[in-house]
Amino acid sequence: MDGGTVSVGDVDVRAISTEQLMERIAIVFQDVYLFDGTIEENVRLGRPGAGRAEVRAAAAAAGLDEVIARLPAGWDTGVGEGGALLSGGERQRVSIARALLKDAPIVLLDEVTSALDPANEAAVHDGIERLMAGRTVVMVAHRLRTVRRADRIAFLHDGRIAEEGGHDELLRRGGRYADYWNTSMAPDAAPGSVR
Repeated sequence: MDGGTVSVGDVDVRAISTEQLMERIAIVFQDVYLFDGTIEENVRLGRPGAGRAEVRAAAAAAGLDEVIARLPAGWDTGVGEGGALLSGGERQRVSIARALLKDAPIVLLDEVTSALDPANEAAVHDGIERLMAGRTVVMVAHRLRTVRRADRIAFLHDGRIAEEGGHDELLRRGGRYADYWNTSMAPDAAPGSVR
């Protein structure tokens, strides 16, 4: 298929200014970039005018509050350029808190758990679940556990959609998705393999 449109609220995105479109989208990338400032300043980028209670609630929902509690300077902890002073999982939690604070109706998640250790992955996954609630979510993921509850899955192969449907439907079909699922979820899958 070479044609079609993408609409937001029944309006073609080409008719929406970039600024208005970006106000409606929260993005959490695999490689989170934080600005050289404090944790609070980086979370507040989601909605600069948010009240203190809203910022704290977003941090708690993202599991960031437990990170802040163990840092000597708490909310005033500097993150370093790019977030270099935080671990990958801590940076992801800041990014999720920022997206939760923004409270946009559309969320783009790009491989958000692909490079995390198990403890951070669990915390980030909980934050993602909260972020996804009641929103339109577009998710790019190799870890199928992350996408299994999606309403619609588009399984790509060689740059094209090979199959699409719900998780259970795709498993019943027994195609590429089912093969990938069965291989990646096998109990003897090698560490570091897609899960």
